[in-house]
Amino acid sequence: MARYRNVVAFVGLSVLWGSAFVAIKAGLDFFPPVLFAAIRYEVAGVLMLAYAAVVSPDPVPRTRRDWATVAVGSVLLIGAYHAFLFVGEVHTTSAAAAVVVSLSPVLTSVFARAILPDSRLGVPEVGGLLLGLLGVAILAGPAPGALAEADVFGTTLVFLAALAFALGSVLTRWLDADLSVETMEAWSMVGGAVLLHAVAVGPLGESLGAVDWTPTALLALGYLSVGASALGFLLYFDLLERLGPVEINLVSYVAPIVAAVVGALALGEQLDATTGVGFLAILAGFLLLKRDALRATLGRQESSQ
Repeated sequence: MARYRNVVAFVGLSVLWGSAFVAIKAGLDFFPPVLFAAIRYEVAGVLMLAYAAVVSPDPVPRTRRDWATVAVGSVLLIGAYHAFLFVGEVHTTSAAAAVVVSLSPVLTSVFARAILPDSRLGVPEVGGLLLGLLGVAILAGPAPGALAEADVFGTTLVFLAALAFALGSVLTRWLDADLSVETMEAWSMVGGAVLLHAVAVGPLGESLGAVDWTPTALLALGYLSVGASALGFLLYFDLLERLGPVEINLVSYVAPIVAAVVGALALGEQLDATTGVGFLAILAGFLLLKRDALRATLGRQESSQ
């Protein structure tokens, strides 16, 4: 029974996070990009704060280490990640963005080796990293003279988003604050939303007056805030506790498939061979980097049967 529950939750999370890329793409027709991200997390942050207040024994950060963790989450996991992602999706497809973001577990492994050095990167790990970067290069298609093209610009921004998320994930582990995951995520969402809003209305000059409050805009915003963020993170926390970090990372490799299918059906996006090849290269890089952990996970499952 528990296995079926895990499968249903895993598929549900993959659908929520994969289709989120399509919701972002659809919403960008009605919102300025960074302001869109800010409003999303203003709504999601309030919901997550309420949830943390119910389930966490202490829903308020107390120590300097706690607040440092929240700062990292606000700046990197929410602020930088979503600013780069939302602006990047203006210039690329939702499927391509999802594929580039799937590089995050590969980059996380590399940052972890540098910042949490249990061991150095060996030849297989370096090969895994290079395969992942090759996948991004394939997606960007950096032909001579193409660096000014919109799709290359968009892919580069989404790659920076994946870098920010990977670095933030490792730094929060390095800080090792005595915070529940729900509390850390809730306060990071609120802090990230404030930063995004400040950047949107300050340097970028985005305005609420530029928002076209259509039913489609509200649907995209509601889906991202309540579905992909609040409900998605609840599923993520539950799966992380029961499956562990290796298996939960596989969501990153199902989400692009969901994004491609939903993008084709809802937005008429075309999935070309380049996107597929880039995805396979990034997936191969992840499998190479995580080969030992995956082997250990499969061994535990076989012995429990």
